[in-house]
Amino acid sequence: MLQTSGLTLHYGGSQILHGIDFSAKPGEITCIMGPNGVGKTSFLKALAGTHPRSGGTITLNGSSLAVCRPQEMARRGLSVVPQGRMIFPLLSVRENLETAFAVLPRSEHQIPDEVFTLFPILKDFLHRRGGDLSGGQQQQLAIARALIMRPKVLLLDEPTEGIQPSVIQQIGHVLTYLKDKGDMAIVLVEQYFEFAYGLADQVYVMRRGAMSLGGAASSFDKSELRQAVSV
Repeated sequence: MLQTSGLTLHYGGSQILHGIDFSAKPGEITCIMGPNGVGKTSFLKALAGTHPRSGGTITLNGSSLAVCRPQEMARRGLSVVPQGRMIFPLLSVRENLETAFAVLPRSEHQIPDEVFTLFPILKDFLHRRGGDLSGGQQQQLAIARALIMRPKVLLLDEPTEGIQPSVIQQIGHVLTYLKDKGDMAIVLVEQYFEFAYGLADQVYVMRRGAMSLGGAASSFDKSELRQAVSV
């Protein structure tokens, strides 16, 4: 389980996150929803160590994590699919995937066959440059790269943004498959309501840097939740 208690974050003199209490369990998809600018991406950055938290605790599998640099958080089991994908445009697909080896012991420096089972197009494009892929193919590459790190927690930031419907559907199938394996907690930040609601086991709604709602997705009326997310 990933858990935060009283998590705060500042950008300079501005407080962005206000005492976030949050949890995500293995074998579940936990969705964080809310309008633009409420702190969703900042929360993922605090979890991943790309912007050090100001206060509060992060606990992974019962162990409290100190404020660590991103590579150390990745070694401890938090893998991120960032907004905008952030693949390396001049590297080949294979080389992009192999960047994940940086957080793995040398004995694990191989691309699992499962990656190509989930994303067959990547096997066909191994020698193609990342920048030559479509947006949907780049998103598949970003998710595959994150999976190579063998995460305990997979963090995804707006994975449907700018993606064609067929690839969105494929990503949904992949996340469901990963959830059903039961050994990974999936945290999904998403504004595409139907996609998020259709996948979510647990839902949190963010408002002004704080969690305004949280609980099992089945406990919320769909129309009321949609209104809470959009207002």
